[in-house]
Amino acid sequence: MKISTNYTNYTNWIEKILTLSHKVIGCAMKVHTGLGCGFLESVYQSAMIREFQLSGIQARSQVPISVDYKGQLVGRYFADFIVANKLLLELKAQDRLVHQHFAQVLNYLNVSDLKIGLLFNFGAESLQTKRVIRGFGPETRI
Repeated sequence: MKISTNYTNYTNWIEKILTLSHKVIGCAMKVHTGLGCGFLESVYQSAMIREFQLSGIQARSQVPISVDYKGQLVGRYFADFIVANKLLLELKAQDRLVHQHFAQVLNYLNVSDLKIGLLFNFGAESLQTKRVIRGFGPETRI
């Protein structure tokens, strides 16, 4: 009976994350369609904030993430967005995504205890979107 309950809880969690991911991806598509490529990342970030507001999606921008090593703070970074306290977003405005972009999202997920991140690249002619899942290695995308 417990296995069934855990499976149901996990399935519900996955469905909620996928629904939220689809809404966020929809917002990013609207921003890319409206602005196109060629702007700085900060422009897309501001446009995403506006699109989240219009869509009723709760998101925090420039969320501080601390990195500790052996009990000492060794770095501080800022996630572009945390959506609904469940989903980490990282925006790029580059020609293409590279391995270091995926590694950055995985590192942010590891130190934030979130499980799923979305990586958007607004710099390409078509919006590039990748899901990154913590715990499955740098090549994990769904």
